[in-house]
Amino acid sequence: MSGTLKRAMLGALVADAVCMPVHWYYDTAALDRDYPDLDSYQAPKHPHPDSILWRSKYTPRNKEADILHEQAKYWGQRGIHYHQFLAPGDNTLNYRLGLEFYQSVVSSGSYDPDAWLKRYIHCMRTPGWHKDTYVEEYHRAFFDNLARGRDAAQCGIKDIHIGGLTPVPFLLAALDAVDPLSAEPELDLVESHLALTHHGAPVAHAGRTLAWLITAIANGVSLRDAIAAHATGFTSAEQLSGWCDFDDRMVVGRQLTPACYLPDSFTASLYLAWKYHDDFSSAILANARCGGDNAHRGVVVGALLGAAQDIPERWLAGLRALNELNFENGRR
Repeated sequence: MSGTLKRAMLGALVADAVCMPVHWYYDTAALDRDYPDLDSYQAPKHPHPDSILWRSKYTPRNKEADILHEQAKYWGQRGIHYHQFLAPGDNTLNYRLGLEFYQSVVSSGSYDPDAWLKRYIHCMRTPGWHKDTYVEEYHRAFFDNLARGRDAAQCGIKDIHIGGLTPVPFLLAALDAVDPLSAEPELDLVESHLALTHHGAPVAHAGRTLAWLITAIANGVSLRDAIAAHATGFTSAEQLSGWCDFDDRMVVGRQLTPACYLPDSFTASLYLAWKYHDDFSSAILANARCGGDNAHRGVVVGALLGAAQDIPERWLAGLRALNELNFENGRR
């Protein structure tokens, strides 16, 4: 199973890197104008027409809660791209944390939630550890709670954002690397790990479902059969097949929100995975072109397509994170 789960992790990384420059574009006309040839890794352009950094705020309670560091000066300004300092093929913050988590588990040979929380806190407190300008609400809330004196294991918040699912493929790949998984995922562990930062039924339900889907595909079930069997709480094969007759932006934009909120964002991801079940590149590019929180939908679309098939070499060649991993490509 190891090769398949590594591919799922790589697929998620690829999907995020493709979406990075167009992340949180809700005006799809502006997306098409700014990135008319979105078929490769690209750098972010300025200004970002839909950026909300001008009204985003975070005041650290103390120096140990400072997680914006040198990026703080850009908050409150209009048009600032969330990922302005990333290069083509780079990954956004949540995926950088996924990489850090994978490497920490593999290097230590075991999963330890307390050890991970210490590493997470250290990374976020280290200036320059990542180059993202925007830091999501759950990070800010976690460190504010930490600054209030809460135990790290109690600093997560109730959340309904699809970004909360980002750890899933990294967790499965890491667990499998240190002790090959059985035919069934460790769903309680998946849920408890996600709850370190994201509490609540929406993330727990979607996280368990994503883990089931990835594991089913790793065990030889086709992508569509896996979705039909394990995603019944979100959608159905009949509904997904019917939506395939429409333009993607009609489905992810009108039928379903392109924003981050669960359960719609998870269902939107399943739709894109279903429609492009046999074409990795078409799936991740369609997801990117739908705009909205495409980077975090990418954890679902990229992981499912990556688990189901080989990732084209052109995506692996430009993926900067691949240099940090202990294997050369998704087929090892």
